[in-house]
Amino acid sequence: MSKKIVVAIDGYSSCGKSTMAKELARTSGYIYVDTGAMYRAVSLYCIENGLMTDTKIDAETLEKQMSDIHISFQTNSSGKTEVFLNGENVESKIRTLIVANGASRVSALGFVRKELVRQQQLMGQQKGIVMDGRDIGTVVFPDAELKLFLTASPEIRAQRRYDEMKAKGENISYEDVLANVIERDDRDVNRAESPLRKADDAIELDNSNITQEEQRNILKTLFEEKLL
Repeated sequence: MSKKIVVAIDGYSSCGKSTMAKELARTSGYIYVDTGAMYRAVSLYCIENGLMTDTKIDAETLEKQMSDIHISFQTNSSGKTEVFLNGENVESKIRTLIVANGASRVSALGFVRKELVRQQQLMGQQKGIVMDGRDIGTVVFPDAELKLFLTASPEIRAQRRYDEMKAKGENISYEDVLANVIERDDRDVNRAESPLRKADDAIELDNSNITQEEQRNILKTLFEEKLL
């Protein structure tokens, strides 16, 4: 039986962490877990149940209801992993800007992180897993065999997200997207609970000015080295 490892991919928003992780999971036969989608699902739950406004989260009620929030991943007929919240496919619902911004807010709550980290660690017990997020290499899997930390300039990341959202038909300005990227960076880096930071043994990759093909080759090389 070939050796299996845990791959942890952390980094700033809109660096392409999920794209990288999904592709590696597909080519290696590993399981992919989108941890950001888990926080987005909690954000959606809060929005749909009136627990979050633009300025406030009803943290007391959310904490009581965390045990009622069941998040799972299922692969559809085309091989794409989709997110389910309490049995409902919420893949498209969680990809909006309002849900993304809410995810950054709920992820600052210690009890939310604690519960989702518990679920994530259970998923990784058998190895053969690729997970991306903000604190995978520092908190969820500090012993992961391969840790990557992705970064790119805020302007480039905002342009990527803007292009993606426009392609989906969303009416949004580049300036709003850039402001959201900067706001999320600040929140992710400065939150008290598991702030975004590069693990000491993580390999940093700035993909501002490299092609997807170049990035793919770098990842393939790093992954294969860890299997030796």
